Amino acid sequence: MPQLNPTPWLMILLFSWMVFLTFVPPKILAHTLPNESVPQDSKTDLAHSWNWPWY
Repeated sequence: MPQLNPTPWLMILLFSWMVFLTFVPPKILAHTLPNESVPQDSKTDLAHSWNWPWY
């Protein structure tokens, strides 16, 4: 039964994983988010009251 012979299938599996782990992670890590977060200044003054013109 040729399907039980692991020699060709094992090499195909190992080669496909080698290709996958070589080319795919750099392509995924190269993507950037369109709206990258910008760290806000931690010294912002929060003591100001809001100006509510309708109150």
